[in-house]
Amino acid sequence: MEIANEYRHFDANELNDFVSRIFCEKGFGKSDALLCSQVLIAADLRGIDSHGVARLSGYCRLIDIGRINPKPNIKVLRNKGINCSIDADAAIGLVSAPFAMDIALDKLEIMGGGFTTICNSNHFGIAAYHAMKALSFDAIGFSMTNASPLVSPARGKERMLGTNPICLAVPANLQIPFVLDMATSTAANGKLEIASRKKQEIPLGWLMDQNGHASVNPNELKNKGNLLPLGSDKDGGVHKGYGLSAWVDIFSGVLSGANYGPWVPPFVSFLNPIANQPGKGLGHFVGAWAIDGFMEPKTFKARMDHWIKRFKESTPIDTHEPVIIPGELEHNQQINRLKNGIPLHTEVIADLKVLAKSLKTTFIHEK
Repeated sequence: MEIANEYRHFDANELNDFVSRIFCEKGFGKSDALLCSQVLIAADLRGIDSHGVARLSGYCRLIDIGRINPKPNIKVLRNKGINCSIDADAAIGLVSAPFAMDIALDKLEIMGGGFTTICNSNHFGIAAYHAMKALSFDAIGFSMTNASPLVSPARGKERMLGTNPICLAVPANLQIPFVLDMATSTAANGKLEIASRKKQEIPLGWLMDQNGHASVNPNELKNKGNLLPLGSDKDGGVHKGYGLSAWVDIFSGVLSGANYGPWVPPFVSFLNPIANQPGKGLGHFVGAWAIDGFMEPKTFKARMDHWIKRFKESTPIDTHEPVIIPGELEHNQQINRLKNGIPLHTEVIADLKVLAKSLKTTFIHEK
């Protein structure tokens, strides 16, 4: 159970200014610093607290040890038809993924679609930020990334895959967009971090210990435990989550020239990169489909409105909890947090204050 006084609320714009100042102090140019802060604040506004400003000190740690390059020279490696690949030059993924998505979106007018692989990158925040860039182009956006090797494959107990998220963003007209943003593990590592801060147990099926036994202790992951793919076990269809995660790893890592499987450089502080890596850094895959390559966008978005409306009107199990579409909870959360502020846990606030003091800048007042 959450305790209200463990949280303080902060204005999104003021928090955005603070985070961008931190990135500037770490050597980023102003435009890249602002982009990074916007991606993190977008996560907090949408209620994805595990990928918002709580991640800031983790990014700073990787900058300090030289794994994130604040001033990267991002290069296009190949560019053929709708496809492109880039080397991010150890950029933070909060910069390299939008850069790659812009390349993909530039191809829409002539090619009708565009897809970019990214190697030599780092953690890219919430996948939804990058996929949703396509919505204003009357396009369907797509993004995925591999991640810290914390997830075991079906039938295994070795860390081989990341939480490897996938996002698909589809525009509508009068209805809110359909935004499917999901990890391919049963739970993301960030949810364990939140549970640990709250001193709560986690549900069975999220995690197993190093011996392959189910655990409800969120700190077990730091003690050589493993996250589980979607489905959790054989009876729940774990092979499906494993397959989805493997797909993300192949597209993001194998196809891009980045690392893959257990060689993916970890974001978490309790793991170190493995030597003799087969690729460069961490990998992403982003892209978009132009709707007008299939039908008139106006017609499609009207059909999406009809699709969304029918699903939302479908019969719920509990009349107090109506059926919703992917992205609806996050959309509503954003409206609420823009008005009432972003809630930050006291441990996150303390962490940010330490970071601010170390960089001789000021933190902000609660809302």
